[in-house]
Amino acid sequence: MVSTRGRYALRIMIHLAIYSNDNFISLKDISNRYEISAKYLEQIIALLNKAGYLISSRGNNGGYKLSKDPKEYTAGDILRAAEGSLSPINCLKNEINQCERSEKCITLDFWKNYYKVINDYVDSVTLYDLAENAKTLIENDCNF
Repeated sequence: MVSTRGRYALRIMIHLAIYSNDNFISLKDISNRYEISAKYLEQIIALLNKAGYLISSRGNNGGYKLSKDPKEYTAGDILRAAEGSLSPINCLKNEINQCERSEKCITLDFWKNYYKVINDYVDSVTLYDLAENAKTLIENDCNF
């Protein structure tokens, strides 16, 4: 299950993709727009910064902007930066399955395939795709 951390990370990145126009966007602006605590956003932005997805600037016109073009990020990249593994079960969280029952597990193939479907989907959607969809919603006056 994706937590609020992952959902908000996507919102932050979409917001920056739509509104930054190579300018820095303040944390306060993002916090006010989405009614999310600035303290909580700081934690999420720290994860995105650590992943190298943001450029930050201090001062009056400071804030955050994307470090790359929106087409270069996938939803999977962003979710993994915020959430860690998207694995549906613990034994698939590491690259090498360390579960002592893995050789005899009658459901492991199901979970592996389920995990593959999740990763294939989130890695097929770019930040650009998400931002374009959001622009359409905004233009149609939907609550983003």
